[in-house]
Amino acid sequence: MEARQSNYEGELVTWIQQAGAEGFRAVVINAGAYTHTSVAVRDALSASGVPAIEVHLSNIHKREEFRRTSLISDVVVGQIAGFGHQSYLLALRAAAELGADG
Repeated sequence: MEARQSNYEGELVTWIQQAGAEGFRAVVINAGAYTHTSVAVRDALSASGVPAIEVHLSNIHKREEFRRTSLISDVVVGQIAGFGHQSYLLALRAAAELGADG
């Protein structure tokens, strides 16, 4: 497991693209505002060949209307939202299960 954080869209895209080549079996991603705006992150997730899990600390479906649209939800395995920091732990558990299948 490796944890990374960046505020730069291009860096996130590069990391996603490298995930398959580096042998990662899953990606857990909290794309923040890029969830709602980044076609580049969506395309990278779609093309990576690595199953991904979308994570949000808050329940994006209970927030402002524009936050309810995720550009990445249709290219990820699943979405976990609204459980605060527990969202990450749930996503890691799901990622471990995905890796066990691979």
